[in-house]
Amino acid sequence: MDIMNAVQDACVSGQWLTAIILSLCCVLPSCLPAGQTVDYSSITSAVFKQGDTAILRCYLLDGKSKGAWLNRSSIIYAGKDKWSGDPRVSIIESVGEKHEYSLQIQKVDITDDGLYTCSIQSKSVMQSKHIQLIVRVPPKIYDISSDITVNEGSNISLICTATGKPEPIISWRHITPLAKKQENGEYLNITGITRDQAGDYECGAGNDVASPDTKTVRVTVNFPPTIHEMKSHGVGLGRTALLRCEAAAVPTPDFEWYKGEKRLYRGQGIDIKNLSSRSVLTVTNMTEDRYGNYTCVAINRLGTANASVPLLLIEPTTIIEPTTSSPVSSPAPNTAPYGSTGSAGVLLSCRYLVLVLSCVATVY
Repeated sequence: MDIMNAVQDACVSGQWLTAIILSLCCVLPSCLPAGQTVDYSSITSAVFKQGDTAILRCYLLDGKSKGAWLNRSSIIYAGKDKWSGDPRVSIIESVGEKHEYSLQIQKVDITDDGLYTCSIQSKSVMQSKHIQLIVRVPPKIYDISSDITVNEGSNISLICTATGKPEPIISWRHITPLAKKQENGEYLNITGITRDQAGDYECGAGNDVASPDTKTVRVTVNFPPTIHEMKSHGVGLGRTALLRCEAAAVPTPDFEWYKGEKRLYRGQGIDIKNLSSRSVLTVTNMTEDRYGNYTCVAINRLGTANASVPLLLIEPTTIIEPTTSSPVSSPAPNTAPYGSTGSAGVLLSCRYLVLVLSCVATVY
């Protein structure tokens, strides 16, 4: 007797559980006769994000039909009887226009991914619905290189690996004001690293399920000191002189000060303050013997650098104040009317004299 005849006999006699189990054999590859395969051409897909509640929809033919669920070769439900020991799995049933018989999986995970079959059995018809459950997993970085310290000119290789479904794309970027993006891939290789390439490198793992996962690696590049600024200002006798020296170096440099060949130490009017990459030399109450050439030396375990600057005497400038003198009065302008004073009066007297002489001449 073949399996389908056995299913029909079980249905007629009311042995529904036996009928369901036998009908499942029709879709289990291990139960099929030799040479027969299951037709998966009508497989549908159901896509859920990891951690969500997945519902695989299936509907019975009528109120008298029975259903069963299986995953690969394992029976999950047969009718209302639960065969799976997974507490996350349950059946959603309804008795409206559609007789729902759906499988619900809470907090779905990547291990739930796979093919599920809903088998529907009535007295005369057996149908199967195949559903491919696809669980999409957000990207997660699980391994990344530790922070690293190297000397300038070295070669380095950073690694970053991540999981996810779809498989995440790995990208690198150097976290700087320009945020320069590096090549994609698990490995970031830098040949002959320079001091400008020091800093934080961010690994990003991204797919289209969720926001990218990111982690950073700090790369420290050691290099010997270089002095890039040395300043002093001339100062007069008895005044305070300041000399400043700034250097770039990793690790942070130590500083030494010299006047000529003699190393200077704190005390007797001399003070030295070192602040990270800067050193300030203060000389109080300047005397003639303290003028001359001063040298700053910056030192770390990779090398030294030095720079010199002269400290010059500035003679005080004599300032001549302007003297105050009495103002010289200018003659007041002549504002008298014409003919009332000065030359105008003399001219009028001459006219009278000419008139008198004219009269005398007429008489004679």
